Amino acid sequence: MRLFRFLLYLSLFALCLACKQKPSDSGTNLSTNTYREYYSTATGKKGAELKTALFGIIGNPDIVSYAEIWSAFEKTDVKADGSVWDMYSDNPGGEIIYSFSFHHKKCGTYRSEGDCYNREHTIPQSWFKGASPMYSDLFHIYPTDGYVNNRRGNLPLGEVGIFSWKSANGSRIGQNTSGNFTQTVFEPIDEYKGDFARTYFYMVTAYESNVASWESPQVGGNTYPAIKNWALEMFLRWHREDPVSTKERDRNQAVFGIQKNRNPFIDHPELAEHVWGNKKNQPFNLK
Repeated sequence: MRLFRFLLYLSLFALCLACKQKPSDSGTNLSTNTYREYYSTATGKKGAELKTALFGIIGNPDIVSYAEIWSAFEKTDVKADGSVWDMYSDNPGGEIIYSFSFHHKKCGTYRSEGDCYNREHTIPQSWFKGASPMYSDLFHIYPTDGYVNNRRGNLPLGEVGIFSWKSANGSRIGQNTSGNFTQTVFEPIDEYKGDFARTYFYMVTAYESNVASWESPQVGGNTYPAIKNWALEMFLRWHREDPVSTKERDRNQAVFGIQKNRNPFIDHPELAEHVWGNKKNQPFNLK
């Protein structure tokens, strides 16, 4: 298995060199023979069975230590100008009020936005009791502004009507308006909602054997669907409205180089529909 993963990594690395030249953010699939082999055991399956097949493919990643995540960010979350790609402070198409450089402004202490960046668990670690390997899985750990991260705390993601607090880039905290969940949530900006939805899809799939024990208002409690109904409807909508971007494809490739596993919902966005969405009763087939 290790030899297979190594050979697969070499072939996908070569593929990535070509992939990065594509300017489009359309999220098109990379339907190569290599990807066909990687996802071959998922072919012909649907719904819960498909989710379990994907777990067999992406589960048991080579997780780095929590301390090593700082250096991993330099490969997984770097902008073209060399700065930290922070989805809690980035403002695509608008004014960038502040940014972070690697090796500088790592949190410690902070009093306001722009003071420092830290390691954000998109799935709050309290939900899985800080257990490994989830604690250090790069697919759900992003570099984010420390102050915004602290304001979010362990709030679930959601959609806010009247906000009680708003960050510089427009992320908001307030009462949820999506579905029948009415507690306080954190809403990221529209440009990254799909990114976060696919992060959640990955986590409840890669840790299918653990997720039933997670305790939160958003995920856990069972193996399938593993996401609460109100959140699943919202995440599927975010997934559709904010398609896979070049940023995500590049990050997927970079994390693969470290952990030796991939986020299938980035490689094949249609998988979300066949697992949970409007095609969950139709078998998935590689195009």
